[in-house]
Amino acid sequence: MTLTPDDLIGYVERDLDADIARWFPDAGRAEVPADTRPIDYLVGRLPASGAAALAAFDQRVRAGAIPDVFEIADWSYAFGFAANECEILDSDYETEVADDDVFSLVADGSGNLWTLLANGQVALWFHEEYVLEADTRFDHLDVFVWSLIRYYAVRRGVLSLDEVEADFLALNQGGMVFPETGLLATLKG
Repeated sequence: MTLTPDDLIGYVERDLDADIARWFPDAGRAEVPADTRPIDYLVGRLPASGAAALAAFDQRVRAGAIPDVFEIADWSYAFGFAANECEILDSDYETEVADDDVFSLVADGSGNLWTLLANGQVALWFHEEYVLEADTRFDHLDVFVWSLIRYYAVRRGVLSLDEVEADFLALNQGGMVFPETGLLATLKG
């Protein structure tokens, strides 16, 4: 059966902990300061499944349950774009997006931030252009986290790309499959 993004709704609440235990049992854990910006401002504006996923993810981040390979740190999780005088532009490179319309989740290793949008999608914010690129989108937080943990498992050699590549392609998420910039391209490059 072909995996779809809808099949993954509820993943963070339901299955993330088991995948962490399976692929990252001995990995260090990401830590954020106690005064990290809360998620409250965005939760009520997200679709219900997105709000549940963000609440579950945030609880795990603050509890120190997410592996440090996720590149979560005080500068990447809940980044204050406005406080740091960083503009956020939508993919048209013109429309400004308010700091209260996004929540940064993890870094990508290059200073860019995977960012949750108020519509429930996840997009990569490029720090050099201050833009949320269209071709980097994931439909929702659950499919993003499902994909990201498998991406890191492949990079660490605890999961074979052959085991997940068909699912990555079937899910057809721009942030995973877009040529040259998608996570899959970095695994193959």
